[in-house]
Amino acid sequence: MRYDRRYRTLDKYRFIAGFLSLPLAFYALFVISPFVQAIYYSFTDWSGGPVANFIGFDNFTKMWNDERFWESLEVSVTLAVVAPVLTLVLGMFFAYMITSGGRHRKGQAIAGVAGSSLYKVVYFFPQVLSVAIIAVVWGRVFNTNSGLINGGLDKVGIDGPAWLGGDRSLALIAVMVVLSWSFVGFYVVLFSAAMGAIPRDIYEAALLDGAGRGRTFFSVTLPLIWDTVRTGWIYMGIQALDSFAIVLVMVPEHVLKVTPVFLYERFRDGQYGYATSIGVVLLVLSMAFSLIVMRIGNRDRIEY
Repeated sequence: MRYDRRYRTLDKYRFIAGFLSLPLAFYALFVISPFVQAIYYSFTDWSGGPVANFIGFDNFTKMWNDERFWESLEVSVTLAVVAPVLTLVLGMFFAYMITSGGRHRKGQAIAGVAGSSLYKVVYFFPQVLSVAIIAVVWGRVFNTNSGLINGGLDKVGIDGPAWLGGDRSLALIAVMVVLSWSFVGFYVVLFSAAMGAIPRDIYEAALLDGAGRGRTFFSVTLPLIWDTVRTGWIYMGIQALDSFAIVLVMVPEHVLKVTPVFLYERFRDGQYGYATSIGVVLLVLSMAFSLIVMRIGNRDRIEY
């Protein structure tokens, strides 16, 4: 009986279920349950008290007609589209220089530029800083009267603009710069690890065929790390969509606002039901963004 095929299959599934039941229960309790509660409260007029009346789609109708929501969503979507491109391009460039930019060093056909180990630490340094500290420091750098940038422009006789206190486009550019600066180090390390796993024989064969750095990157490196790039694209897009702390600390609220900040203000005003409906929309946007990137970036995997 114990050697019967059906018995072995049943025994295997019992073994798997025994190990997975407890982790899945914790996941359902602490991860799935808050999402379900948020979706429920998005259909209510909950204001923080013990009573939450069901009001159907009223919160979503209110959101649809709220110009402040659309303005914040426009900023968030712009960040989610542009910031990943800027960050990933810089991350791939620096990672390529660290892993393959210095040819014929140390007797190897492919090697990193001089000091590549130090550069990894320097690039990763912003990752160990608190987001609030990053926002405060960069807020000082972009300060109109005493900031580092306008101070440098003043030295060469140019009046610097009000980066954070005036034009909305300038504030958006400043936020993109800070987002890319704070996250590029993570992607340098991520792409360096992916590029380091590519066999050196492939690079040496490309060099023998006369390929330069650009041709080697686009024909060898990029196709072989594409899965990592796609994962980083999704991750960075979601991080840009949720740039709450940087915008809240660094930019005055009358100049620029992202959707998470708009959501926070609704919570602060006691409109909990309305705020959770905005959170549900952000959840849907994050999932839609991930699916679109996975669809656009879907390519045949290259085995090596």
